[in-house]
Amino acid sequence: MQDTCYLLVGHGSRNPAGNAETGRFAEAWGARHPGRRVELCFIEHAEVLLPEGLDRAARAAARVVVVPVILNAAGHVKMELPAAIEAARRRHPGVRFDCARHLGMGRALFAVLQARLDGLMRTLAVPDPRTTGVILLGRGSSDAGANGELARMARWLFEANDFELVDLAFTGVAWPRLERVVQRQALLGMTQVCIVPVYLFSGILTERIGIQVERLRGQYPTLAFALGERFGFEPAILDLLDTRAGDPHAAPGGLLECDGCRYRAAAEAGAAHHHGHAHHAADAPAHLAGGCAQRHIPPHHPTHCA
Repeated sequence: MQDTCYLLVGHGSRNPAGNAETGRFAEAWGARHPGRRVELCFIEHAEVLLPEGLDRAARAAARVVVVPVILNAAGHVKMELPAAIEAARRRHPGVRFDCARHLGMGRALFAVLQARLDGLMRTLAVPDPRTTGVILLGRGSSDAGANGELARMARWLFEANDFELVDLAFTGVAWPRLERVVQRQALLGMTQVCIVPVYLFSGILTERIGIQVERLRGQYPTLAFALGERFGFEPAILDLLDTRAGDPHAAPGGLLECDGCRYRAAAEAGAAHHHGHAHHAADAPAHLAGGCAQRHIPPHHPTHCA
C-alpha cells in the first residue's frame, strides 16, 4: 500500500477533449514523480466527479492530498471542495485528507502571463506598447474575490510594462465582456490589441474565444489582433503544482482573497468560516512586494480549502 495518494481536481468541461487534456496534464505531472500515486477527478461535466475521486484516492491509502488544478478560488474551491472532503472523512475515518491551495494568481502565474504577452507582441508588425492595448480574458465568476485575483494580474502587467492600457474582460458571468473592452480600446486610439486568455486547458469557452476574435477582426478591420492560447502545459504550471502539492495547508506564497465574497458571508452566517490573518509579500513580484491578504487554514470541517 502506498501511504499517500495525490488527487488532482480539475474544473471539468462540457467538451470531452478539454477533460482529456486535463488528463494528459495529470499524466505529465505524475511522470515527474514516478513513485507517486496520482488520481484525477473533476468538479463537474466529467465521468469521475469529486465524491468518486475522493473514494478512489482513499482506497489503499493512509493519506490523500487533494490538489485543486484551478486558477481562481470561487465557490468550487471555497465551499464545494471542503464540504466534499469533510464528507469523505466521514466515509473513510481511517484516512487522513489534506487539501492544498488552488494554483492561484501569484508570482508564478504572473511570469507565465508576462511570457505569453511578450510572445504576442513579437507577432505584431508594430510592437509599440503605446498603441497596443492588452486584454486579460478570464472565465468570470459571481465571486468578487475570484475576479479580483485576475484584476491583480492586470495591474501587475501594467506596472511591469509600458502599455497605456491593460484591461480585464470575462467570457461569462462577470463584466465587462471582450467585445466591450475592444470597443473601448479602439475608441482610445489603440491600433493593436493583445488578448491573453487566462485558461489552463481547452474547452467550449476557449473555442468561443477564437470565434469572437474572428468576428472582432471583421468589425474592426484597422485593428491588428494577437490572440494567445491556453497555457496549462507550461513547465511553470507543473512547477507550481509541485509547490502546492508539497505543502498542503500552508498556503505557500499566497492566500485566498475573501473580502467581498458572498461565500464568506454565507459561511459566517452559519458560524462555519474561520479566519487566520497574516501579511505576506512573497506572492508579488519583487518590485510590488507588500499588501495584505487573508490566510485560510481549513480545520476538519467544511470551510475553505487553502
